[in-house]
Formats: sequence, C-alpha cells, structure tokens
Amino acid sequence: MSAISTHVLDTSQGRPAGGVPVTLEISSARDDGAHTWEPHGGGETDADGRVRDLLPAGAALAAATYRLTFDTGAYFSARGVESFYPSVTVVFRIRDASQHHHVPLLLSPYGYSTYRGS
Repeated sequence: MSAISTHVLDTSQGRPAGGVPVTLEISSARDDGAHTWEPHGGGETDADGRVRDLLPAGAALAAATYRLTFDTGAYFSARGVESFYPSVTVVFRIRDASQHHHVPLLLSPYGYSTYRGS
C-alpha cells in the first residue's frame, strides 16, 4: 500500500513524541514557474509518536513534491519545555507513488534530524 507516514522521536526524553500536530501539503507549479502549497492531509502523532498515513482517506499518492510541517512549538509548550524551533518543515520528492514513504523526525528542544525511513 502506498502511503506517507511519519514517526517523531523526542531524543531529549528517549521516547516517542505523542501529540505533535503534522500537516501535509503538495506542491503545484504555477505558470510563472513558482510553486504553491495546497493542503493535502495531516494528523497528530499517537502515543507511539506515529501518524501511520498522512493522506486523507481514499486519496491516492501521486508523484510530486510534498511538504511536512511539524508543530514542534506546540509539542514542547504543552510539556513546559523551552525550545528553539517553533516548527520543523521537511520538503521531499516522491518519484515512485507505488512505494510507501516514511519520513521520521528525531527531535530535541534545540535540534532535529530527518531521513527517508522504511
């Protein structure tokens, strides 16, 4: 099944980051060559730090450029933790829409890392 999923790990706590709002947008090229971002799905990480499919029910995955935005400020604020990044944005390109695409985020109050997962 093709999908886009994510997993957020709070490396400062050594555990999953539950309750992180995540939005998914898709890019569409304009006539002038610039890109616009259209809402395309999202969710909130569960207790295991996961959103298993960010696409809306019934939506097909397309070969395109996508943007994930993690509301890290809301996550840390809810825990009374000061942080440097109010949000984390990850832009990635899907070339083969028949594959599952997993985009994990390793997070701490003053840094983050991401990669293409499996």
